[in-house]
Amino acid sequence: MNDELMAIEAARRLSNDTVCFVGIGLPSTAANLARATHAPDCVLIYESGTIGAKPNELPLSIGDGELAETADAVVSVPEMFAYWLQGGRIDVGFLGAAQIDKHGNLNSTVIGPYDSPTVRLPGGGGAPEIATNVRDVFVMLRQTPRAFVERLDFRTSVGDRVRVVVTDLGVLEPLDGELTLTHVHPGVSVDDARAATGWELRVADDVRETTAPTEHELRALHALRTKGDA
Repeated sequence: MNDELMAIEAARRLSNDTVCFVGIGLPSTAANLARATHAPDCVLIYESGTIGAKPNELPLSIGDGELAETADAVVSVPEMFAYWLQGGRIDVGFLGAAQIDKHGNLNSTVIGPYDSPTVRLPGGGGAPEIATNVRDVFVMLRQTPRAFVERLDFRTSVGDRVRVVVTDLGVLEPLDGELTLTHVHPGVSVDDARAATGWELRVADDVRETTAPTEHELRALHALRTKGDA
């Protein structure tokens, strides 16, 4: 249910006129849920260069052929980054990471020292360009002390444009440059969120509970079938 809450809460923040840079996994679920409910004209862009993709099933990768088959246009990756992303034509970019700090900076490069890491992660890919060129960055990340850290082991992407962090416990939004807990999910307490954060979490004066999923949202979410599922 936590993943469902994350997808639904992120989907609610996309509007019908949003142009959205989507990743595989929860971001793809959230964006396609928005398209299936309140934002049918939301434009989804995947990193493979598919513009306006409308998959009938959630793709397994950005190379899924259905993304190209259902897209309004397919462009080269350099064109997509240069014309669409760097040209300021994308409103929202979804990002994930292994670590995030209180300022929204992200690490997807290494855990431990860069020259001799304990874990070498996939790396930035297009994340640094997304983080600096979209209007708003949405982060989706499960909240644990290992992920929400006081100090990043490596800064892959800057957090200047992070507007919301949706977690399995609640929602954080920037206040005076610092991520602040503004909402908790049903059944989650502020203390739960504090315990899952590696820094002294700032909490809004009027923390609210996120709206529970509606039957319409749950039906639409459950209808989103990932390719390959039985």
